[in-house]
Amino acid sequence: MIIAIDGPAASGKSTTSRGVATRMGITYLDTGAMYRAITLGLMEHGVSFKALGSITEFLDTVNIYFGDSNSGNKIFLNDRSVTDQIRSSTVTEKVSEVSAINVVRDSMVQIQREIADNTDCVLEGRDIGTVVFPNADFKFFLVAGLEIRALRRQKDLNKIGEKKTIDEIKADIRLRDELDTNRDNSPLLKAKDAIEIDTGLLTVDEQIDKIVSIIKQ
Repeated sequence: MIIAIDGPAASGKSTTSRGVATRMGITYLDTGAMYRAITLGLMEHGVSFKALGSITEFLDTVNIYFGDSNSGNKIFLNDRSVTDQIRSSTVTEKVSEVSAINVVRDSMVQIQREIADNTDCVLEGRDIGTVVFPNADFKFFLVAGLEIRALRRQKDLNKIGEKKTIDEIKADIRLRDELDTNRDNSPLLKAKDAIEIDTGLLTVDEQIDKIVSIIKQ
């Protein structure tokens, strides 16, 4: 069974998807974290986002996988946990640009399909229900108002010791939404058969309850 949960930045995808997977007893796959990990790796190695040859070489050396911990899923890049580093403002500012690179998307989609081919999965991202798994058993599209999303992002940044004003974060999210929606390759788009859920009106538990209830029906 494949459950696709898409939506814009800070709409509650990760928290909700993780909760749904736990409640259903199946695997949770944070595809957004994979793109963030690649972005971090390219930046650390000084690879230009315009140098397709160098990007391809880097991807050939990359091993991305998830591991469990007491605090939830951790993501590893070549056997190094980058769970906290990928949430930095620097990575957030660049991940849309990297996500739009065809060779990066092709590589990540292949990995995502390989993982989900052999197990029941909840996958969250921006193109899971439209591109990665267009035939997913269930599709959801999460939305929330800008103010709510900015407050959520600020909370995440505070956890890793970064400080930004709400206005700064709002500007970041607006730009991210624009880049994700208007890119040529796999843009952020609600699948025609996806169920839209406004997470701004619900608690996390209510979001999870609603999705699990729909699936079980």
